[in-house]
Amino acid sequence: MSSSESNPLHDLLGGSRGALDSALPSVVFITAFLASSRDLGISLGAALVTAVGLAGLRLWRHERPVRVLGGVAAVAIAAVVAARTGSASDYFLPSLLANTASALIWAVSILAGWPMLGLIIGFLLGQRTSWRRDPDLLRAYSRASWIWAASFLLRAGINLPLYLSDNLVGLGVARVLLGWPLVLGIIAGSWWLIQRSLPPGHPGIRHPRTENVPG
Repeated sequence: MSSSESNPLHDLLGGSRGALDSALPSVVFITAFLASSRDLGISLGAALVTAVGLAGLRLWRHERPVRVLGGVAAVAIAAVVAARTGSASDYFLPSLLANTASALIWAVSILAGWPMLGLIIGFLLGQRTSWRRDPDLLRAYSRASWIWAASFLLRAGINLPLYLSDNLVGLGVARVLLGWPLVLGIIAGSWWLIQRSLPPGHPGIRHPRTENVPG
């Protein structure tokens, strides 16, 4: 769906703003690296300054501190890894490893009956795990979580050969294309699948039907 009003996952999961914020430091890093005759220190500093600036803007907008700290931490970890190895491509290594691990974690969570999408939305809505006592929501979250698992696997599959070939520009382009546009598609697809999975008359994700379900 096209608006955050019709798709509550858009705001709950960060939407385009979160995805764009995650890609911008990488774009700044690559631009500074190429413009500074491959000076890694200047490039990492520029990326960190960008991340901190975005964090300050998000705090000023009174956004969730977890999102703010998560964005800065991701850039800081990437910068530390690249600084220690001396390789600009290693700036993208933590993201590659995170996507690989995320694909596995999301798949296991679905198979175990604790789909990650349900856990995240339940936490953000203050429901804890009450949604698991609603068979319809559990099924909907399980189906939609496969979209996220596949997206992490897609990112890892595309970024791995770029990383192994030390294709810094390719890694940057992939970060942008697999960031904002992909996230919007995943959120829209997840919401569509959740709606398709819930039976007519279900009150929706904000109101799990648990009163008549044991446990």
